[in-house]
Amino acid sequence: MKKVSRIEYCASFEPLQSGMGQDGESKILFPTMKTLNDVNKKNDVKSKATEEVKAEPEKIDFSKVKIEPLFEEMVDFDTFSKSDFRAVKVKECVAVPKSKKLLQFTLDDGTGTDRTILSGIHAYYEPEELVGKTLIAITNLPPRAMMGIDSCGMLLSAIHEEEGEEKLHLLMVDDHIPAGAKLY
Repeated sequence: MKKVSRIEYCASFEPLQSGMGQDGESKILFPTMKTLNDVNKKNDVKSKATEEVKAEPEKIDFSKVKIEPLFEEMVDFDTFSKSDFRAVKVKECVAVPKSKKLLQFTLDDGTGTDRTILSGIHAYYEPEELVGKTLIAITNLPPRAMMGIDSCGMLLSAIHEEEGEEKLHLLMVDDHIPAGAKLY
């Protein structure tokens, strides 16, 4: 005859656990039985989550997209390596007064000092939708005054033309990348 362990016998229960009481004595914590409704609810949540994961990503038709031709002039590695590309977190973003195009970004670049960058992308993004995002910037460009405000760097974007209309997408990266992380 097969010996059945206590844990196998109580398979429909939570596993047995032991613990210490307040008086320092060891105690056995008895399992509790889950109601069938709780199990079904958990299974429903799991199946809904699985269905959401299985949903196919949106198909994009790139047949009508035009991109700029590649530069023919080569850049030597030493020149390229002088560019300092960093992950930056958007702390604040506002429209620049008296400008239809410019957004003013206050960025965390990992140095502990806020960095201001202006970008002419207001036609593509509203300021509030960018707060909290992690973007890519080149941080060692000399400051450039725009509308009386010094812009200390440049945010990177991807630009293409689609059906005669220019499209722009800021390069956004995973929020797990810390501010100031260098790109190589």
